[in-house]
Amino acid sequence: MNPKINRYFLLFVLVVCWSCKSGDKPLEELIPMDQTSLKTGEDLFQTNCSSCHSFKKNGIGPHLGGITKEQPLQWLRAFIQNPAEMIDKGDERARKAFERYKTYMPSFKHLEEGQIDNIIAFMHQHEAPQENSEVVLDSIGNPIPDKIPLSDLIVELELISTVPASSEKKPLTRIAKMDYHPVSKEMYMMDLRGKMYLMEGDQYKLYLDMAKEMPEFINEPGLATGFGSFAYHPEFGENGLFYTNHTEKPHTKPADFAFGDSIRSDLQWVVTEWKTENPMAVPFQAKSKRELFRIDMASGIHGMQEITFNPYAKKGDKDYGLLYIGIGDGGSEGRGHAWISHGATQAWGSVFRIDPQGNNSENGKYGIPSDNPFVGNDKGWLPEIYAHGFRNPHRISWTQSGEILVSNIGQGQIESLYMLRPGADYGWPVREGTFKLKPEEDSNMVFPLPENEKSFGFSYPVAMYDHDEGNAISGGYEYTGTEVPGLNGKYLFGDITRGRLFYVNIADLEIGKQAQIYEWTVEYEGVSIPLSKLSGSRRVDLRLGKDANGEMYLFTKADGKVYKMAGIKN
Repeated sequence: MNPKINRYFLLFVLVVCWSCKSGDKPLEELIPMDQTSLKTGEDLFQTNCSSCHSFKKNGIGPHLGGITKEQPLQWLRAFIQNPAEMIDKGDERARKAFERYKTYMPSFKHLEEGQIDNIIAFMHQHEAPQENSEVVLDSIGNPIPDKIPLSDLIVELELISTVPASSEKKPLTRIAKMDYHPVSKEMYMMDLRGKMYLMEGDQYKLYLDMAKEMPEFINEPGLATGFGSFAYHPEFGENGLFYTNHTEKPHTKPADFAFGDSIRSDLQWVVTEWKTENPMAVPFQAKSKRELFRIDMASGIHGMQEITFNPYAKKGDKDYGLLYIGIGDGGSEGRGHAWISHGATQAWGSVFRIDPQGNNSENGKYGIPSDNPFVGNDKGWLPEIYAHGFRNPHRISWTQSGEILVSNIGQGQIESLYMLRPGADYGWPVREGTFKLKPEEDSNMVFPLPENEKSFGFSYPVAMYDHDEGNAISGGYEYTGTEVPGLNGKYLFGDITRGRLFYVNIADLEIGKQAQIYEWTVEYEGVSIPLSKLSGSRRVDLRLGKDANGEMYLFTKADGKVYKMAGIKN
């Protein structure tokens, strides 16, 4: 047996096999298992756990089928409440799971013990699935064995400000997007928990309160829920049009893109057009607002994290005034509905391109550009779709040469950067990067491509890294500023979870090839320091931003700090 595969198999067995203590009372005698408790536990599990775990197969995290019959109650309670603490204390089971999945499960300290017991009771109703050892043996244990090289690029950071905390516990903020006003060029920051701010030096003024404006707004349980993104129309100074997206409770209104009654929806994403008569006003003064569309999501992850306009498009260009929308699979694959995001007949797992001022869509609330790739087809492909086959298109940005770059957050193994092409299929959920997936078996493992791969017509990343290096790609931008010339020609990005910083040279990006990724580091107040230490959190929650002059920033949800890339250490 291949030693790499053998180690992978042994680790797999350790993750899913737990030893119980003889003499423990049956779980049924320790916690309530009446119908009310089970229903409460199911609801809590769907809200807090199902995004990463199922009972039938491994996904972002290990399957949970049978775990309550193998682990004692106190262990289950402790792990659900604070898994990181158990890892730090050296718990063998917790440590092995961390080594396998390479990420910390979030803490659920906000749950009361009775609620945790309800979740455990619901989990207790599910048996362990039968493992397919052949699938494990066929998988690739280390898909990208070469390590990302460390470059000699060291960027000096300047602390700009601290965003107002939206929680007393970490992450203190859920800041996710930074962009500039098209007229004043002032910078704005958005917190997923519902507030958008004007940044004035180190001061913040409230610009928009989503919870106040949208009574059905929700931002729990966190993950990818809340105030998702914002975009100013390129003629905002004249027409006062502004766009946002946010989450609401399931079934708030009939969705334009829905699953049907047979599949549970945990929430809805809503795209809204706002109009103001005073584009320079702070706070934002809405004369009116209207809904463009809403879409059901199977869970709280991989929602709609990006809406944006092409910043380089000019009047008369075919792209001018068209809104690009990144729509994830909503966790549908993890819920056992992989087909939802497979193909252009479904909205999920795609990038939309729409004219928000048009009206030839099916619901009559927005327009379909005539040059979209699936316009006029007779195969049921959605004309809104510009490209599809994404798990979670996190950020969409343009290079000066006109290329559209999309960062796609992977699941089990691969984080990808794509050049967007109209009509392209990037493979999810049957491909991840340049590897095959078997979603019916275990989407946490990747496999070699088949010999007839070309016949499927999939498109592949222009850069990618595996989970030895990071867990979730944070989309970035091409540096186009003048203050740090050493960054010219580079697309800067990073890893959300670990806070590592990467770049690729724009000149190396080419369809059909994977560009070399390089790591770069930062210095703050004369000291070289990783962002995990600078933010004081294992989970950095890194994001990047860019101002009207092309200068770049990075910010961290954990502590709400915003830094400018101010220079390069020679």
